[in-house]
Amino acid sequence: MLNNKLAKAVRLAIAFGGASTAVFAANANAAEEQAAEAVERIEVTGSRIKRTDMEASVPVTVIDRAAIDFSGQTSVSDLIRNTSFNSAGSFRPQSGSSAQGVSQVNLRGLGASRSLILVDGRRLPKSPSTGNSQDLNSIPMAAVERIEILSDGASAVYGSDAIAGVINIITRKDFNGAELRIGASDVSLPEEGGDREEGSAVFGASSDNASVIGGVSWNSRDIIFEHDYYWVEPGLSSFGVNVKKEAGYKSLISGSECSSLENFIYTSSGLCGYNFNATNANEASTANQSAFLKAEYDINDDWRLFSHTLVSKTKSFGRYAPSLNNAGDAAFLSDDSPNNPINPNSPFYDADFASYIADARLDDIANGDAPRLVQIRHRFAALGNRDTNVDNWSTDFLVGVDGQIGDVFVDLGARKNKAKTYEIGRNYLMSSNARQALDNGSYMLNDPFGARYTTDAERSAYDALLSGLKVTTSRIGTYNQEELFTSASFDVFELGAGMVQGVVGAEYRKEEYSDIYDSLSEAGQVGGSAGNSAGGSRDVKSAYFEALVPLLDNLEMSVAGRFDKYSDYGSDFSPKVSFKYDVMDGLVLRASYGEGFRAPTLDITTAKPSPGNPSVSDDPSCLNLGLEAGCDVQVSAITVANPEIGSESSEQISLGVAYQPTEWLNFSADYYDIEISNMIRFFGANTILRREQTGDPIPAGLGVERLSNGGIELITQGYANEGNWAINGLDLNLNTNFDFGKAGSFKQTLQWSHQFSSKVDGGRNTLKDPGEPQDRAVLNNMYIWDDFDFVWNINLIGKQFEDVESNDAGGVDRSGNIATWVTHDLQVTYSMSTGTKISLGMQNAFEKEPQLSPFGGRNYNFNLYDAYGRISYIRFSQSF
Repeated sequence: MLNNKLAKAVRLAIAFGGASTAVFAANANAAEEQAAEAVERIEVTGSRIKRTDMEASVPVTVIDRAAIDFSGQTSVSDLIRNTSFNSAGSFRPQSGSSAQGVSQVNLRGLGASRSLILVDGRRLPKSPSTGNSQDLNSIPMAAVERIEILSDGASAVYGSDAIAGVINIITRKDFNGAELRIGASDVSLPEEGGDREEGSAVFGASSDNASVIGGVSWNSRDIIFEHDYYWVEPGLSSFGVNVKKEAGYKSLISGSECSSLENFIYTSSGLCGYNFNATNANEASTANQSAFLKAEYDINDDWRLFSHTLVSKTKSFGRYAPSLNNAGDAAFLSDDSPNNPINPNSPFYDADFASYIADARLDDIANGDAPRLVQIRHRFAALGNRDTNVDNWSTDFLVGVDGQIGDVFVDLGARKNKAKTYEIGRNYLMSSNARQALDNGSYMLNDPFGARYTTDAERSAYDALLSGLKVTTSRIGTYNQEELFTSASFDVFELGAGMVQGVVGAEYRKEEYSDIYDSLSEAGQVGGSAGNSAGGSRDVKSAYFEALVPLLDNLEMSVAGRFDKYSDYGSDFSPKVSFKYDVMDGLVLRASYGEGFRAPTLDITTAKPSPGNPSVSDDPSCLNLGLEAGCDVQVSAITVANPEIGSESSEQISLGVAYQPTEWLNFSADYYDIEISNMIRFFGANTILRREQTGDPIPAGLGVERLSNGGIELITQGYANEGNWAINGLDLNLNTNFDFGKAGSFKQTLQWSHQFSSKVDGGRNTLKDPGEPQDRAVLNNMYIWDDFDFVWNINLIGKQFEDVESNDAGGVDRSGNIATWVTHDLQVTYSMSTGTKISLGMQNAFEKEPQLSPFGGRNYNFNLYDAYGRISYIRFSQSF
C-alpha cells in the first residue's frame, strides 16, 4: 500500500518493535508515481487529507501492535505513560484521590488537559471523576491495532485540548481468525501486592464486501500498601488526639497514653499524631473488563457502512487512613464536655489553658467576634480505615457511512459516548454524631477503642456507638457526549506541481457533565471526605477546512483552520500552516506554525468548594509538630471553583529535518516552541507551597495561611488563568536495521525528548526542578533469529535537583541530586508453527528503585517513577 522510500522506512521502523517516526520522504521515480495512482489513500493523525503514504509536514510517531507486545505492558495507560513524550510523568490510580481509578497522559509536561486522546480519530470523552481530562483505563489493549502520537499542536484539526499533542488510538480491523491470550506478572517491590493478570480473546472474519472483528479482554493489578516498602517512614498527621492552643496543636493526653494507641505517635513537641503510612495504600488496585465489536459493509463499489462499539468497565479499590474530624462542628467541644480541658470535671482539665480561653473570649467579644470554642484534631481510628470502591462504566457507539459523490469523497456519522462512575466510601465520620458523642462523654479521646469496657454487653454497646459514628459516602458521576460529523474531500484545482486537495467539514457535539456527592458530603457533614458536587452542559459547533497545496515538485504547503463555538463561554478560531520540502533523495525539511486553545472545562466552572487534607512536605509545619525537616504531614486545604475563568490560547512553531542516508539508517530531529497565554492551571497544595518557597507568583484567591509559629493553617487551591507558559525542546528519533542473513536481523529505535526551557511569565527556567526532568528517552533493541525474538528496551528519565529555595539576590538556589534513572526491560518470545507464542520477560530487570526524594507527600515522585522493582511476566497466545 505504501511504496515510496518514506513508506519503506516506516515499515522497517515499525518492525523494530518500538516507536518510529513517520518522517522520511524522497522524490519518487516515474514507476513509483504510476504505482501510487493505484494504491489506497490513508488518513494520518494530524491531517484529514488522505494520502498515499504516511509522510506529512508534522511528526507522527507510530507504535504498532508488535511494539505493544514487545513492551511487556498490559494496559494502554502504562504503555503511553512510559513513552518519551510523557516527559514529566502523569497521574495514575491512587488511594485518597477523587480520581482514584483514572490514568492520564501528560505530553510535554504541559498537563493532561492539554493532551488530546482520540479513538479512531474521534475524541475520547472526559472522565466523570475529573471532568477535565480523559481516562486511558477505559481503552482495552486487545482492541488496539496501533497508536499514533502527533507531537505538534493540532487545534486547527481537532479543536480544544490539542496543545501539547494528540494521541490517536487506532482500533483493529482486517483481522481474520481468532487469537487467545493469557498472562501473569509478579513484582519484586514490595514483596506483597502489585501482582498482575491479563487475558483476551479476539476474533475476526471477512468476505468480499463485509468484515467484522470483536473481542473481550481483561487485566488487573493488585493494591500496594505504603508500609510494605522498606524506605517508608511514619507519616505524621496532626489529626491525632490534640487540642488547639495558642502556638498550635498539642496533645490532650499524656505521652504514654498516646503511644499506647495503635498507630498513634507522641512527638518531642508534645503532639499526639497519627501515622497514616501505617494503614494507607497509595497504589490503588485496578481492573479492566472490556468488549468491542467493529464492522464494515460495502453497500456497493462507492459506498461503505461502518460501525464500532466499545463497552468497558474498570474497577478500583483504595484504602486510606481512618477518618478525621475535619468537617461540620466535630472539630469543636462544648464547654461542659468531659473531653474539654477547660471543664473542671474533665480528666483533661488544664487550669492554665482554661484561663487562656477565658481571656481570649474577652478579646473576641471586644472585637465583635463570637466567643471561640475549644478546637480539637482527632483521628477516629476505632472506625477502621477508609475504603473506597470505584466502578467506571463507559460505552462508545459509532455508526457512519462514507463514499463517493462524483469526484467528492463524503463521510458522515453519529457517535454516542456515555461514561459513568460509581464511588462508594466506607468508614467515614458522621460529624454531627461525633460531636454529640464527644460532648456527652460516650466517646472519650483517651480511650477511643473502648478498652475501658470489660463485659460483652458493654463492648456490644460501644460497637453500636461506633457504628453510629460511621457514614457510607456515595458519588455518581456521568459524562455524556453526543456527536454528529460530516466532511467532504475533493480535488480543488491543478497547479503546475500537482493537484490541490481540500477538505471541509462540520461537527456538532453536546457534552453533559454531572458529579453528584451524597447529601451529607454536600452539606460538609462527613469527616475525612474530599470533594463536592458539580455539573453542567454545553453545545459545541465546529467548522473546519484543510488544503494541501503543491507549490513546487518538491515543496508542499498545508493550510488548515477550525472555528469552535461553545454555548457557555464563547468561540475560538485556530489556524495552522505547514511546509514540507524534499531537499534531495531521502532528505526532508519541514516547518509549521499553528495556534490552539483549551476551553475551560465544566468541572472548573461549576464545582462547589471541596475540603481536603493533602500530604505535603513543609519544614515549618514539621518543626511545629516536633519532627525533622522534610517530613510528610497532612494539612487542611480547600479547593474552590472559578466560574469566571476563560479559555487559554497557544502559539506553536516547529522545525524539523529527516534524513535517510542508507537503507539501514534513518533519523529525524524536530524542534518545537510552544507559548500558552491566559493559561488555565490547577494550583494544588504542593505547587502553591513550592511557589511560596521560591517566590514565584501565586494567583489571586489562592495561597497559604500560616499560624504564628509558621505552621500551615489552611491552603486554598484551585484553577486560575495564570499568564504565559513558554516551553521549547527537541525530539530526536533514530532507527537502524541490520540484516545478517541466516544469522538473523538486529533493529533499533531511539526516541529522545530534550527540553531546553520552561518558563512561566518570563521567569526562570524551571527545568530540573523536582518533577521536571530535562530529558526522557527510550531505546528499543530487537534481535530476530528464526523463531525467536529477543528484546532489550532501555528507559531513561533525566536528573533533577532535590531542593529549590529563594535567595537574597531575588533568584533561587538549587541543591541535592535526583539522579538520572535508567531501567532495562528484557523479553524473549518463541513462535511455533502452530500459531502458538510464548513470551517471558522482565521489566526493570535489574530492580532499579525509584529516586527517593520527598515529593507530594510521598518518598518519591509517584507520577514520574514507579516502585514495582522487577516485574517478571509470562504470556501465552494462540492464533487460529
